[in-house]
Amino acid sequence: MKYALRWTMSALSFVLLLTFGSIAAAEGPNDPAPVLNPEEPNGMKVLFDNSHGQTAGQSDWVIDGAFSDFADALVEEGYVVQEHRSTEPLSLENLEDFNVLVIPEAQIPFKTSEQDAIVAFADNGGGVFFIADHYNADRNFNRWDSNEIMNGWRRGAYEDPTKGMNIGEQEAMNGVESTDWLSEEFGVRFRFNAIDNTIGDDIVPSSEAFGITEGIGEVTIHAGSTLAVTNPEIAKGIVYLPEGLTEGENKWNNAVDQGVYFGGGTDEGPFTAIGKKGDGKSAFIGDSSPVEDSTPKYRNEEHGETKRTYDGFTDADNGLLLVNIVNWLADQEDYQAFSEVDIPLDEPSPILDMETPENSSEPENEPWREPAEGYLWYEPSTFADGAFGSEVSPPKDIIYNIETPEVVPVDGTPFEATITLTDMEPGQVIENAEMQIYLDGGKAVSQIQNEDGSWPGNSYGYQSIGILEADESGEAEVTVTMRVGNGASEGNANIRLRLGAGNNVYTKTIMLGAQSVSLEYSEVIYPIAG
Repeated sequence: MKYALRWTMSALSFVLLLTFGSIAAAEGPNDPAPVLNPEEPNGMKVLFDNSHGQTAGQSDWVIDGAFSDFADALVEEGYVVQEHRSTEPLSLENLEDFNVLVIPEAQIPFKTSEQDAIVAFADNGGGVFFIADHYNADRNFNRWDSNEIMNGWRRGAYEDPTKGMNIGEQEAMNGVESTDWLSEEFGVRFRFNAIDNTIGDDIVPSSEAFGITEGIGEVTIHAGSTLAVTNPEIAKGIVYLPEGLTEGENKWNNAVDQGVYFGGGTDEGPFTAIGKKGDGKSAFIGDSSPVEDSTPKYRNEEHGETKRTYDGFTDADNGLLLVNIVNWLADQEDYQAFSEVDIPLDEPSPILDMETPENSSEPENEPWREPAEGYLWYEPSTFADGAFGSEVSPPKDIIYNIETPEVVPVDGTPFEATITLTDMEPGQVIENAEMQIYLDGGKAVSQIQNEDGSWPGNSYGYQSIGILEADESGEAEVTVTMRVGNGASEGNANIRLRLGAGNNVYTKTIMLGAQSVSLEYSEVIYPIAG
């Protein structure tokens, strides 16, 4: 089968891994890199880089985290999928056993020796997939974002890649030099534009894209960038933005640069491109959103909070395109340039003066804000507990549950709701838990009985459920008496638990109906209504 894909959903990632095959552990301290083995191997291997800050900030671009949908789909295609984790520079030796290298949105610059290794890997027949993002996506506050890292030079600092850095940062940057390597070696540059909530629907026909775009109609963009094709002999666009966009249209709200540079379309440059490099190949996409899913594994390395990632892999035709690209990258062919095969070549993309390395400047000083005190992007010992690179495992997420009658009486008859929390710390106390029942649209219709047996008058909405204290096993449970009113009628509603205003932790759909329940409370028995 060519470019075929059976779809997976991110919520099933772990189950799917068991279905596809086993997870073996690569060597590594404390947190070994996973290796995903297919049940029906195709004889090829894909390596995802995770040695250049791919888990900084809200990113979680690992094959057992928020890139797991992508990894699972490749396993289903028959690839062995592995992750590169190392504090040593990436070398050609690290790559020599693999067919494809995927570089997710890097946040730590490549040393020139690493650039050389990637170039040699491609020249020798390997496929390289560069996944970038938008300008100013500096997730670890080191003044470099993924587009600058992929291009090889930092905007406004071409003469000094460590401009503005302290001594510790300068030491961490040892071996990093300003180069225009992506353009010189692969024929493209990532632009600095920041385009949001746009559909890439100008798709190059499959016959002109080696079959990669077969079945592709739309690709989503959620804060991403386009590329400039600088050498059409070895680089070609396959997905473009619509034409006729204005400078302010579709611009990411937080962009410090402009949105589109040339009104979309071909002049804007492709959102997705492919390339031929020696005996090997390359591919490029200007946004991580189409690749990620909503199953992050690690905590934020700066402050330790839970990450939120986006279910982009299953949007539109994103997943199919990504798998098609890897299938093409893994298929080694003997031509050296696109001019040697029967496809139309692109024209070089128009380039703004500010996109030339020596003429570039920063629209605003970086980093875009100061990091939390004590956090150093280059020193994992400063990372929060549960972050990738930390020696401390993340605290368990508390599991919440609410049990109510199958049908909650809508006629004001009291009923019981039991709230259970597990995986708390033994002895942990929560004092700000509140709960309510609300209708679609947000109207609150519930009350919680006070300890003295009274009700809160005409007040509906969030009300306290009391103090929750975990036992020695980390479990806490409380039962409250509730009733529904305020004009509620039969049908679906929602019951929600929150820990303080705005911190919603559990929501469940319930059924409101005419049936009442038997409940003993305050020495009064309410019989079931006939």
